[in-house]
Amino acid sequence: MDRYVGVDGHSRSCTFGIVSASGRRLESKVVETNGRALVEAVRLIPGRVHVCLEEGTQSAWLYELFKPHVAEVVVSMPSKAKGAKDDKRDAWARAQELRLGAVETRVFKAPQHLAALRSAVRAYGFAVTDVVRAKNRLKAVFLGRGIVADAGVYDPERRDGWLAKLSGPYRQLAEVLSRQLDLVVPAWDEAESWLLKESKSHPIIRKLLTAPGMGPIRTAQVVAIVAVPDRFRTRQQFWSYCGLGIVTRSSADWRPGRKGGLERAQTLSTRGLTRKRHPLLKAVFKGAAMTVITQLPNDPLHVHYQRMIEKGIKPPLARLTVARRIAATVLSMWKNQEVYDSKRHAVVEQP
Repeated sequence: MDRYVGVDGHSRSCTFGIVSASGRRLESKVVETNGRALVEAVRLIPGRVHVCLEEGTQSAWLYELFKPHVAEVVVSMPSKAKGAKDDKRDAWARAQELRLGAVETRVFKAPQHLAALRSAVRAYGFAVTDVVRAKNRLKAVFLGRGIVADAGVYDPERRDGWLAKLSGPYRQLAEVLSRQLDLVVPAWDEAESWLLKESKSHPIIRKLLTAPGMGPIRTAQVVAIVAVPDRFRTRQQFWSYCGLGIVTRSSADWRPGRKGGLERAQTLSTRGLTRKRHPLLKAVFKGAAMTVITQLPNDPLHVHYQRMIEKGIKPPLARLTVARRIAATVLSMWKNQEVYDSKRHAVVEQP
């Protein structure tokens, strides 16, 4: 006896929608967002329980909460619904999607042993974002008064000379933003130290560090996000997840053949890179590609990039090719638990 439960979670309450294997709506109830109350509500449901909930702020916590007590927990990324919407409708919709096998996008939840590394990656990302925003705001004050400032405006020891060029309220604004910058920079340093320290407890990071363009920060970010490389059966799947997969569209794939029967029509068209991706992974591998192109002239991938440019391939497409090769190399190294071998992993075309 299977029961399918859709959960619409919020900070104060969670709405349950329970359906049978035949699709009949059995019960709907509202439970306080409390760990003990939620577990008790799930355990009171008879039969084999399958739970589906939406990706959100609390989805990881709810996943870990329900996992030991049910047969299956699925975190979905539902498409935007049309028409009327409320908590109960959302709960029923998630339950029916799981029952019918109609969950389009399932969100992977990393195992608990990576929680510290993932938290360190998040802290580092937040710190970097805050520092970049603080710097941009400060520099914008000078640009707004026709002053082109260099990196010295970010240095507390050299900043006074730049502040003297401003007058009245603009200088006061710049002083406030300067103090804000001085407060977030130490947080960046602390987050980076935490991330580097935490990455040392994962042996696979030391192997992936040997890949071209993959420094300690980028490698830790990849491990924290991907968690389990075997969930990507092919490199094309990994490229799509990283935002490096190419989207194609076609219509009327078959046409009458010249010798009778049907033959495949050449109607395939490219629509750019996929938008359904993890943005941080895309930034990691594009950054690694730029490192190879600008700093590693002896690496086979750099040589291959130069050959593509000589053949007339546009630089953005050539950089994309390098990024895809680095991503495929990292995935292969991870699956095989091996270090980088340029002869094996970076196949270069013969002249």
